[in-house]
Amino acid sequence: MVVSNDINREVLTAKRDSCPRAELLGIFIPEGSRTERAVALTVFVAACAYLFVFRRYTAMEPDEGIVLQGAQRILGGEVLYRDFFSFFTPGSYYFLALIFKIFGSSIIVARTALVIFGAAFSAITYVLCRRVCSRGSALFVAAIITLSTLPYRFLVLHNWDSTLWACLSVYCAVRLIETRGSAWAFAGGSFIALTFLFEQSKGAGLLLGLCAGLFAIHLMGGLILTRAEIVYFAIGLVWPFIPTLAYFGSQHSLSFMFADWFWPLRHYSLANHVPYGYQNWSEETRRTLFAGAPLAARVVTVIALSPCFLVPMLPITAVGMLVYWLVQILRRQAPESKANYYVLTTAALGGLLLSIVIGRADVIHFMYLLPLLSLVLAWMIDGRDIPGRIYTTVRPWLKAYIAIAFALFGMALLVRAVSAQHNVTTRRGQITVPANDTVVNYVQAHVLRNESVLVYPYLPLYYYLTATYSPTHYEYFQPGMHTRLQADELVSQLSSKQARVILFEPGFAEKIPRSWPGTPLFATTTDPVADYILREYHNCETLQSANKSRFLFMIRKDLSCP
Repeated sequence: MVVSNDINREVLTAKRDSCPRAELLGIFIPEGSRTERAVALTVFVAACAYLFVFRRYTAMEPDEGIVLQGAQRILGGEVLYRDFFSFFTPGSYYFLALIFKIFGSSIIVARTALVIFGAAFSAITYVLCRRVCSRGSALFVAAIITLSTLPYRFLVLHNWDSTLWACLSVYCAVRLIETRGSAWAFAGGSFIALTFLFEQSKGAGLLLGLCAGLFAIHLMGGLILTRAEIVYFAIGLVWPFIPTLAYFGSQHSLSFMFADWFWPLRHYSLANHVPYGYQNWSEETRRTLFAGAPLAARVVTVIALSPCFLVPMLPITAVGMLVYWLVQILRRQAPESKANYYVLTTAALGGLLLSIVIGRADVIHFMYLLPLLSLVLAWMIDGRDIPGRIYTTVRPWLKAYIAIAFALFGMALLVRAVSAQHNVTTRRGQITVPANDTVVNYVQAHVLRNESVLVYPYLPLYYYLTATYSPTHYEYFQPGMHTRLQADELVSQLSSKQARVILFEPGFAEKIPRSWPGTPLFATTTDPVADYILREYHNCETLQSANKSRFLFMIRKDLSCP
């Protein structure tokens, strides 16, 4: 239905006066209120200011350099899939390359884009929550998003921009059922397509969830989409693929593109299969967190870490709420607009849950979706649409726990970033790291800009920071996920290019049981690339990364050390 400004003001007044009239009207539309628009803008600005603190901090996470270095290769004239390998869709690479083209290539430029993404998460979450929650509850959850989502992994990854498009997809779908506008149908389809083009599993799960939600509402008589809305939605879904296919077709790389897009179906899940909500903690991490500490300190630590266990429970809760609200629609026991909102959003969360379970169901991938999963937190905190006297009694205690737990969690993330004292000047800008990193300075002192260097097996961030390039099609190599055929290809390309320098991490195999517990045993015991490196190169210097990994600076055996 179309909600007029008069009704919108009436709902706002009703909410301020705690009048049941707001419940009778269903949901509140914050876009119709000048005050609410100002609040959402304030949330965005405040989140930007807070996240700005994290821009320079990095712990040399292995994943971050994948998109950074890929964007740099694109700026150098290379074509994704044809000239270098990736198993996810191209959006993040070309989007970041465009940002670099406009503002210059540096780690600070990329991280500043992250700040904007994170602030958008908080603002979008606020307006989505505000429809069925009080302003206080919506602000509460927006603060949680700001404190804990991006700071948890403040890294330039395809996971964050794809989550932004997913948030906008859900927002547009909600606006579609509220206003019945073809423009919202087109925008919703477009953002779903963009989500797929930035991360295919997330986009596919989102499409499944939103379509299932819309179909369920339609089937139960809550919403009948017009033919025009369906056509515009379909056009939105299709059009982003047209320039994508045209571009890669013009570069004679369509076959490579489709092969890489479908590559995860055969190779990703085996090595990356983990238990639901897997925490990725090593024994050393567990001892650091809990062993030998006083009881009070351990209690605080448990509370501070508890969001890591709570967040994976949110999509399961959403699925349960989906069933509840479907029943409410069937029984006509709730305002239509409110029931439609809940069914649509919970169905979307169900689709996103499926995408995680099929891929890698560790806590990290749930945290990537916290801006949308936190809708469940808002509904729990507000409590107005959760029935039962028991929950009414428990809700103040639950709210207090959520506030304390996420405050401690966010504080730990902030302290980690601001306490880092080691500054490193790289060719892509200055960074701050938690421990001394000798790799960057040594490489920059002994390797020319744009020289070919192999970082093996997995820390492509060093390529980007030192302005060097892999002599192969691979920025990183994960034994057990990448195939033996790919290992042989890497060796062949390395041999033909005769790279002078290799940064080799000999202890990488020790990380595999913790990070990728599903990796087949043979993949950890046989490594033809490592065998080739040890046979053809000799060590000149042992270097230490900021993440405490040890790297060997190796030179071809026919050359002397610098």
